[in-house]
Amino acid sequence: EYMGGTLFSLRIKAALGICRKGAGFCLSCEKAPITSDSTTKKMEATLGYWDIRGLAHTIRLLLEYTKTPYKDKYYVLRGEVQDNESENTSKRVGMLGIAPNMDMTDWTSVKEKLGLDFPNLPYLIDGDIKISQSNAILRYIARKHNMCGETEDETIKVDILENNFMDIRLGFGKLCYSPDFEKLKPDYLELLHGKLKLLSQFLGDRQWFVGRKLTYIDFIAYDTLDVHQMLDPKCLDQFPNLKEFLHRFEALEMIASYLKSSRCIRSPILWSCAMWGNKKM
Repeated sequence: EYMGGTLFSLRIKAALGICRKGAGFCLSCEKAPITSDSTTKKMEATLGYWDIRGLAHTIRLLLEYTKTPYKDKYYVLRGEVQDNESENTSKRVGMLGIAPNMDMTDWTSVKEKLGLDFPNLPYLIDGDIKISQSNAILRYIARKHNMCGETEDETIKVDILENNFMDIRLGFGKLCYSPDFEKLKPDYLELLHGKLKLLSQFLGDRQWFVGRKLTYIDFIAYDTLDVHQMLDPKCLDQFPNLKEFLHRFEALEMIASYLKSSRCIRSPILWSCAMWGNKKM
């Protein structure tokens, strides 16, 4: 009699009410969960970098492709290299393109206040996660979307390619910031041909560089090949599979949309003190 009585029924309803309330259900309608804006709205990440393409383009492409909500925080490098500043231009423009009269205070005034372990640009702040170094940022985003390779063999190839492309990118930066840019360019392009040949052989007839699916390496590859094609439009003529790779990547829905948008910074590639890639193209 107790199990079927009124007292038991009331206690069951009360218990269910507590459970539903705890789960976020509205007791008056018992249909949809009650959620606040803070729980339904995805937190927007912040990508901090100079107001150029530089190392951030690859990251932006990956954020766009993965549909990650983010906003750009641009820092401005002020000042111009003057032709008459010094007779020794190699002292004017360093390895990183920083000339004595370049003003970095837009960044240096805040770099120690962001909570970064190693303050540097680019950085990504995603909630409580704060990361500097471009490749670390790429890996973080890629891990969240299973884009680091699916097997041990693929992961090894990803690691090798990342470092290989980094070598190419460092060489590119060294060339473009060198006061002897025009003198060094022919030899650089000759060496580049051999590196592109190896990449072409590695890619073969595959769509992407590692496995059957996109990995973050394809984003690095695209950016690296694209800037070199801007440097020398004919550099990929002997490697049709690399050209096809670029076209295939640019045709991806989210990538195509971003590249056409006003948010995309395709150039300037480098700072104003670079010998090449320092202007809108």
